[in-house]
Formats: sequence, C-alpha cells, structure tokens
Amino acid sequence: MAKDEHNKAAEHHETAAKAHRSAAEHHGKGDHAKGKEHAASAKQHSQTAHQQSDAAHSKSQQQK
Repeated sequence: MAKDEHNKAAEHHETAAKAHRSAAEHHGKGDHAKGKEHAASAKQHSQTAHQQSDAAHSKSQQQK
C-alpha cells in the first residue's frame, strides 16, 4: 500500500531532521566528533528517506 510507503519515508525524513538539528547543536558547542556522528546518521536517514519516497511515488503512480 502506498500510504505505508509514504509513512515510512516521512519517519525517515523526521529522523534525519532530528539528527541534523543534533549535529548542528553539537557543532555549535564545539563537540565536532559528536556533531560528525550525528551528521553521518542524518545523511543515512536522508538517503533512506529518499529511497522510500521514490518507492512511495512509484506505488502511488501504479494505483492510478
């Protein structure tokens, strides 16, 4: 079901956003090691979100 795919993509987008904010916070405090860790996590979640978004879009198009 396309709705499930969209929900999965949204969850990854939200997790990526949280990790981005956390990375920015750590970098702002000068904790660059922790900032890089969160940035790497954000990147992974962003890539997964993109893949999920593509899958959701494809399923939505098939249901038309």
